[in-house]
Amino acid sequence: MYCTHFALSAFPFDRTPEPDALFASSSLAEAEARLKHLLELRGIGLLTSAAGSGKTTVCRKVAAALHPGLYRVFYVPLSTGNVMDLYKSIGWELGLPTERNRASAFRVIRAEITRLTLEAKQRPVLIVDEAHHLRNEVLEDLRLLTNYRMDSDNRLCLLLVGLTELRRRLAMAVHESLAQRIVVRHHLTGLTREELPEYLMHRLRLAAGALELFEPAAVEALFQATQGLPRKVNRLAHYALTSAAIAKARTVSIDHVQTAREEVAP
Repeated sequence: MYCTHFALSAFPFDRTPEPDALFASSSLAEAEARLKHLLELRGIGLLTSAAGSGKTTVCRKVAAALHPGLYRVFYVPLSTGNVMDLYKSIGWELGLPTERNRASAFRVIRAEITRLTLEAKQRPVLIVDEAHHLRNEVLEDLRLLTNYRMDSDNRLCLLLVGLTELRRRLAMAVHESLAQRIVVRHHLTGLTREELPEYLMHRLRLAAGALELFEPAAVEALFQATQGLPRKVNRLAHYALTSAAIAKARTVSIDHVQTAREEVAP
């Protein structure tokens, strides 16, 4: 309802923009640089953050910028099953037939990675999202999948993406072999206090609206409530705009943010 009230062409905080329209926060820029370095190394990378920080979003942006003739990116969001479940997901992404046993699945995936690297001259990139759910044996098999000891160059670039707890798990002794092979580690943080006003204006600009709908006190209240985590900011800002529209206000005040907090509280 607030789109009409504030003359917006769309809900500014409703969905994630396309990769080329993302807000260029310092945290996002650093994450991009780290992931690009990982692609150069063709090793194993680790990207973690609190929920709602934009892990998947930054992966989408980096992947969208890759030349399709030089890179083959396959994304696997399924991470709660066993090793065979993971191999099936990877095989589907690679367009491979479904194998009946673990050894066969491992062999055909490795063969396809070799073909892509040596014959098609493409760099395979495997992104495993929600990796904090992975079982220990699955993590170990992923390490083995990247193990091409007879070659001077790595053939598969593997990126594990998950919540903060994934960093703690990989610090355990059982994962020492995997942890030693991680060449890039990055923990994604939220927007800074200074970036939040610009972020709000950026999202409003995409919706063709007025840029300064949030009063300074309201922006500070948003930051205090969300610690700059984009998903939480989007949700709270959406409800704050709704509260302001119901009150027929022209801008969002700290009171509207407080009302929104009460609505979105679990």
